[in-house]
Order: sequence, then structure tokens, then C-alpha cells
Amino acid sequence: MKRKIDFIVIHCTATSTNTCVQSIRNYWKNEKEWKNVGYHLLIDEKDIIHELANFDKPTNGVAGFNFNSIHISYIGGVNQKNKPKDTRTEEQKVSLLVAIQKAKKYSPNAIIQGHKDFPNVKKACPSFDAKKEYQNL
Repeated sequence: MKRKIDFIVIHCTATSTNTCVQSIRNYWKNEKEWKNVGYHLLIDEKDIIHELANFDKPTNGVAGFNFNSIHISYIGGVNQKNKPKDTRTEEQKVSLLVAIQKAKKYSPNAIIQGHKDFPNVKKACPSFDAKKEYQNL
């Protein structure tokens, strides 16, 4: 059953750029003890878009907004001192745009914004201004 989607949320993993997808999945399962993954789509350092969940299923991207959101992330988003930094490569930017366009086909009227743009979120995620960057989509 198709969900009503109000938001397409852009994330970073807040990890090093070479973190593998399986490590992220293991973190959600073993450390967070989540039953669901955190994102629908995840873009790795090689610019591959990994589909972790179908858009029809909620994921654990933003507390209180998971049932009406699609969550897309790139691996990275912090510097070597673990401080927020936009670490996207040009290729990751292209893959992110492709992923967002896929989500927009599913829900054309959804608002695109970063994780940090939600109320009471105290993170820099996705380490760039997603609202501004994707305002014309």
C-alpha cells in the first residue's frame, strides 16, 4: 500500500566516507536494536545507490516523522575529527540527485529537506543545506 509522503529527508551517516553499508546496517540492528533500517536509499563512496527499504515501508530516519517520510543518505558527512563536513564527491552529488528524483516520482509534492531542518533536531545532518540545494526540484 502506498504511503502518504510529506517529506523527502536528506541525511549523512556521520561516519567516515569509506564505511561499508553492512557496518551501518549492523549498527542499526545491534547497537540501536532497531527492527527497521534508518534509510530507504544509501549512497556509498563508490556512488552506488543501495535500496535498503521499499518506499512503501517506514524507516527510522527522523523521530516522529518516519511514517510520512522517505529517507535518503550518503555515507560520510564528517571530517577526520568527527566534525560536520560536506564530504560528498561530485559523483555522490549526482547519485543523490538521482535518488531524490526517484523519491519525487513516488511522491511529487513531498518537501525536500535535511534531517537538521526538523523541529527539535540537534544535529548538523546532512552537513549541507539540503533545502536550499534542492529547492527547485
